Amino acid sequence: MQKKAIILLSGGLDSITVLALAKQQGYICYALSFEYGQRHNAELIAAAQIAKDYQVNDHKIIKLGLGSIGGSALTDENIAVPNKPQAGIPVTYVPARNTIFLSFALGWAEVLNLTDIFIGVNAVDYSGYPDCRPEFITAFQKLANLATKAGVNGESFNIHTPLISLTKAEIIMQGVALGVDYRQTVSCYSADEQGEACGVCDACRIRITGFSEANVKDPTRYQKTIKTIA
Repeated sequence: MQKKAIILLSGGLDSITVLALAKQQGYICYALSFEYGQRHNAELIAAAQIAKDYQVNDHKIIKLGLGSIGGSALTDENIAVPNKPQAGIPVTYVPARNTIFLSFALGWAEVLNLTDIFIGVNAVDYSGYPDCRPEFITAFQKLANLATKAGVNGESFNIHTPLISLTKAEIIMQGVALGVDYRQTVSCYSADEQGEACGVCDACRIRITGFSEANVKDPTRYQKTIKTIA
């Protein structure tokens, strides 16, 4: 039987690369995205198009109410998205986001009778989020194998993080080698309704630097009224 996997698909640069990698490795892919109260839905529009282009078996967009608890610049309009680097964990960190996302993926994995889940977390070029670290992934995988019917019955879940030790430039170069079209993706924390990026937020800074260091032309669509840091 051909192997199957769930891919957490945000619509961003990392998640499309992970989907391309999983497809290359021969997985039948199921994509999972979340409308969790983020400032815009441009990334979900991108995720839907990416899922269609990569012909995933099924693409679910789960609605979550993380905006109701706030605590992040991405879900609370009263907290501004910073346009300069911050010390420590930035205000764009969404409390427990990857724990929640992986929990939904784990539940769907049991329903689909599969044991492989891919997520594009990165511990090198990231914003200091605690739920992007290898320690977190190891702990969640242990939880997955303890807290599920499948785990109790002897199945072993695997949380795949193929990008976790790569720089953004290395991720981009790998994606280009796989034929990934990064024009489709939305990474910006303050993207407009058309998916055009602000060019100054943390996500944009990391993305711009990645394309520059990879010596790959940046295909990102930027808002015309804002000058990027490039």
